[in-house]
Formats: sequence, structure tokens, C-alpha cells
Amino acid sequence: MREGNLLSWQWSLYPEAHRTRRNLVLHALTAPLFIAGTSALALSPFLGVGAAAGGLLGVVGAAAAQGRGHAGEPARPAPFRGPGDVVARLFVEQWVTFPRFVLSGGFARAWREAS
Repeated sequence: MREGNLLSWQWSLYPEAHRTRRNLVLHALTAPLFIAGTSALALSPFLGVGAAAGGLLGVVGAAAAQGRGHAGEPARPAPFRGPGDVVARLFVEQWVTFPRFVLSGGFARAWREAS
């Protein structure tokens, strides 16, 4: 069950859910893809349908790859509470929590301790 707001809840569980090198590499490669995809989707009214299609592919591809990475983790992610929770958690993870994990040294620490 979620305690507190989404940002603090996700951050409190993040190190435990990102321990294998495979998952860390997948996140390092796909978080930028997700960010580029959501940016392309947001700009698609100005850039056209190609940007929307490419953006959607980036978002879905990144989410699918990360889902596979999480499947190999000893600690499974908490179940989603519905479609809105899926969108909110993915967006916050890619745009806030993963960059924070990298910049705070959490990624490097997890890499050194990785199984």
C-alpha cells in the first residue's frame, strides 16, 4: 500500500527494486528513450503525426523493456492501482525518480552491489 505522495513513496522503494545490473542497464538505456518519446508526443501538434508515432513507440518500448528488467529483480514492483496509476508511476519514475537515483549516487552504489 502506498504511504505518502507518489514521489516519496516511489523514492523509498527505488533502491530495493533496482539491484540487478540487467535492470540498471535497461533503465539507463530506456529512460532517455521514454523522455524523448513523451517530449515528441507533447510536441506532436507542432511536429506532426510522425513525431506522435515515434513518441508513442519510444514510450511503449521503454516501458516494455523496463517491465522485463523488473521481472528479473528479487523485489517485485507494487501492483498498479489502475490505468491512471500506470501513467503516473511511469512518468514520475522516468522524469524524476530515475534521474534523481543517478545524480544522488544510487545508480553507482547499486551497480557496485549488483547481483
